[in-house]
Amino acid sequence: MKKIHTTTLPGGEAVPVLGQGTWRMGERADRRRGEVAALREGIELGMTVIDTAEMYADGGAEEVVGAAIAGRRDDVFVISKVYPHNATAKKMVAACERSLRRLGTDRIDLYLLHWRGDVPLRETLEGFDLLLRAEKIRYAGVSNFDMSDMEELFALEGGKRLVANEVMYNLERRGIEADLVAWCRRRKRAVIAYSPIEEGLLAGKTHEGLREVAERHDATPVQIALAWTIREPGVVAIPKAASVVHVRENRGAADIRLTQRDLDDLDAHFAPPDAPIPLATR
Repeated sequence: MKKIHTTTLPGGEAVPVLGQGTWRMGERADRRRGEVAALREGIELGMTVIDTAEMYADGGAEEVVGAAIAGRRDDVFVISKVYPHNATAKKMVAACERSLRRLGTDRIDLYLLHWRGDVPLRETLEGFDLLLRAEKIRYAGVSNFDMSDMEELFALEGGKRLVANEVMYNLERRGIEADLVAWCRRRKRAVIAYSPIEEGLLAGKTHEGLREVAERHDATPVQIALAWTIREPGVVAIPKAASVVHVRENRGAADIRLTQRDLDDLDAHFAPPDAPIPLATR
């Protein structure tokens, strides 16, 4: 098994382009053991970027992550997200402290504003600054920000300190290719792709083009969909897998190199945008 290739954040830190998501984890106590085992398997396989949020299961997903990374904290890159209504300087510090307790750690590697709300971005940047200076977080970023949001953010003092934008991106949701992906790449800001399998919809056999490419690589549609998402520099995919078997399937995607024929065939079935499209969300 090859080592997962990486992308580099501003500042020079390299992170694997294939990580793990935790949406819908932590919602049921009877699933906790399996969820923790899945995350730990992913860590063993090199999928050491783990994405979570205070919103997920009201903090329950962060607790699952905390259990999974216990004893392995220095081996993982933890991402968590703050609610928009907690994005003032004072509330953000308190929210971050709660997340740190649930995660069982003294720092979050990348802390994101989950989506844009009513709090002015200047106030949110003040909160990020406080947390960065206190070393409660190592990097700051945003999620669900479209092009106009990113441009407004970067025009503000301190806006350029933010290193990533987490957005929905998959074969079915390619709108960001018209502008946002290139914008982030020029500025060396990572694009973190959530729902890279369209919440499981790309896992089936109904997509003929995806199935045909998978057969050429002796792979599954899931693996091809993930390999496609991380085919170009600067994109990190964070598929969620609640079982060890699913984690291993996801990991196989990192070893697949799609050919130009593969990419052309996928374009024929999942057309790239010919103009900017409003950012897709859940």
